[in-house]
Order: sequence, then C-alpha cells, then structure tokens
Amino acid sequence: MLHFECDYAEGAHPRILERLAATNLEQTDGYGVDPHCQRARELILAQCQAPEADVHFLVGGTQVNTAIIAAGLRPWQGVLSAASGHINVHETGAVEATGHKVLALPHRDGKVWAEAIDRAVSGHYADGNAEHMVQPWMVYLSNPTEYGTLYTKAELTAISQVCRRWRVPLYVDGARLGYALGAAGNDLFLSDYAALCDAFTVGGTKVGALFGEALVITSPELNRDFRYTIKQRGGMLAKGRLLGIQFEVLFEDGLYQALGEKADRQAMALRRAFEEKDCAMLLDSRTNQQFPILSRAQQAALAEKYQFSYWEPVAEGRGAVRFCTSWATADEALERLMADIRTKL
Repeated sequence: MLHFECDYAEGAHPRILERLAATNLEQTDGYGVDPHCQRARELILAQCQAPEADVHFLVGGTQVNTAIIAAGLRPWQGVLSAASGHINVHETGAVEATGHKVLALPHRDGKVWAEAIDRAVSGHYADGNAEHMVQPWMVYLSNPTEYGTLYTKAELTAISQVCRRWRVPLYVDGARLGYALGAAGNDLFLSDYAALCDAFTVGGTKVGALFGEALVITSPELNRDFRYTIKQRGGMLAKGRLLGIQFEVLFEDGLYQALGEKADRQAMALRRAFEEKDCAMLLDSRTNQQFPILSRAQQAALAEKYQFSYWEPVAEGRGAVRFCTSWATADEALERLMADIRTKL
C-alpha cells in the first residue's frame, strides 16, 4: 500500500537525521536557548529580512496555534477564522479550551477576504449589544489553506491593512508553508509574511522535519513574555536543540524551498494524470494537495493499492478525494499511481 493521504507519513529528511546523529552527544543548554536554535533563528530571520523579529521553536502545530492565539487575546476576545480553518475543524476545540471562541467566517475554497473581516469587526462595534458578545480581536489564516489554495500578495496585503486599521493582530498558520513557497505562481516570500503579519509559522512537521514548527513573531506586544505561554501550553521542548538542529538544516542552503518545489511539481504531474482521464478537480490547487472528483468505482479501484483521503460529496455518487505528495514522495511511487490512473479509471 502506497500512502498519499497526508504529507507527514514519513520520518525526516536524511540530512536532518545525519545532523541529529552527529550532534547526539553534544551538551547544550535546554529549552531552545542553545547555539543550534540561535543559528536557526538567524537563518530564518535573514530570509525574512526582519532582524528585529523573534523566532520560537515549538513541538507541533496545535501547540503553536493555541499558544499564539492565547497570548494575543484577552479573556473576552475571540479569533476570526475561515469556517474551514484548521483551528475550527481539526484541533478538537484546542483554542476553545484556552477560553477563547473561534469566530467562523465564510470562505471561498478555504480563503477569507479582507471585506469579510472588515464587516465582522465593524459589525461587532456597530451592534448595540457589542459588550455582551465575544469581541473579534485576532485573524487566523492558513497558507496554503486546508484546500491547498494560496493567498496572493495583494490579498494578504489587503487583509493586513484591514487588521492594522482595526489594530487586530494577523496570524498566518504556515504548517505547509514550504509548499506555498514552492508553488508555481506564488508571489509571497518570507519577507512579505514578516512585513504583513504579526506572527506566522514556518512548518517543519509536514515539510521534512521529524517534528516541530518555527514561529516568527514580528509584534513586540505578542512577543513579550511569550516563552511563558509556550511553557504553559505544552509547546516547549526540554531538549530544544532537537528543534533547532532540524531548522538549521532546512534553512542553511535552501533545502526547505527545494523540498516544497519538488512536492508541488509532483502534485502538478498527478493532477495532469487525473485530468487526462477527464476527472474534474474540486478546485484549483497549485500546491501538494490535489482534489480530484471520482466516482465510487474509481475510488474503489485506486483504494486497492493507495491510501488517500475522502474529502466531500459532490453529486451523483461522486466525491472529491485528496491526494497529497510530500517532501519524501518517491518518483517511482508517483509513476505507479499515475500508471494506475491511466489504466484503471
């Protein structure tokens, strides 16, 4: 059985494992204040062109999301998110468990837009009962979205302008950021995220690391005492160098970007294989997540040899499914899948 259901089925890039083994018996300070974490910070911030920002390394995506959202909100405030956003549907109420409500917004293929955010915030203050309701005070985006779609620089700029007008923090969940950076047509770079957002993550778990996420914070207000929040929310690793070493490897010579580009190229080849068999796509994703619409018989034919995710029903017994390529997807495995698409569908 070959796995295409997610982009974190494998372990870590071999260069990371080699570096972890080579440094295994080093003695360093713990909790992310070691030389490896410091060098990884410097490498990431150099690409962000934001030397005044800070970088924190946390153990996983849910811990990052809950920590930064809890740090940015007062007890009566909530976070705006696409209804399909990861914090709203895939984190078991982790944000709500911190005492903050996720305020769901309508979306288009996983994306929210500046006007909807503006209406949500302005509508709150225009309501005579505003003080009796949860106050919208942070905006959560993911890029790529849950649907593999991408924000453009113009879209993110417009959202950033709305957030700054209302003095609402903007946070971008970049769990799959490598696949956004590597996508054809992408016009957002790390320096743009640093300029437009108050905080964003550089995902490791889904882009070549064993585990871990790097959180870039550009807002001094959010960054103040943030390490306390990391500890309280279970995101701090005692052997913090294990996180630093991984991001050190990913960012020292362009490996992170290369891994994203490779997976995206494979996803585009997979998409073409489906389209050549007249399989429509649910939406236009340029990243490593692809959503072909298949009949039940077609799904069953591929399920004999491949793992993939059912996404949503469409019509007439057909449904959208998700196939993911990853930093580790072998060309041979992809060729086998595409050959079966050509012969079995």
